Amino acid sequence: MSQSYIKNIAHEEIVTMAEQVSIQKGQVVSKTLAQNGAVSITIFAFDKNEEIGSHDSSGDAMVTVLEGTGKFTVDGIEYILKQGETLIMPAKKPHAVFATEAFKMLLVVVFPIE
Repeated sequence: MSQSYIKNIAHEEIVTMAEQVSIQKGQVVSKTLAQNGAVSITIFAFDKNEEIGSHDSSGDAMVTVLEGTGKFTVDGIEYILKQGETLIMPAKKPHAVFATEAFKMLLVVVFPIE
């Protein structure tokens, strides 16, 4: 049996990423697809007005909006991303996410190799 590094999603099958998580009233829903010392891949679904408060990460974070629109604040600068748009949030810079409307995103964080 082979090792699976990506979990919680079908293998060898065409999938639509936005369909892998559902928006739930008053919540931020997440589904982790991979997580280890080098990388983290997670899909999120935000209901309108939900948020992840300001924090930082030791790795570079790349977000791609899969559906809807979200507001990302990186080191005090606001970015509005729509479906299909991507933003890199550099390591060690504070960042936050706010759902101006219900939306879904894919987050990939690449960590430094120690």
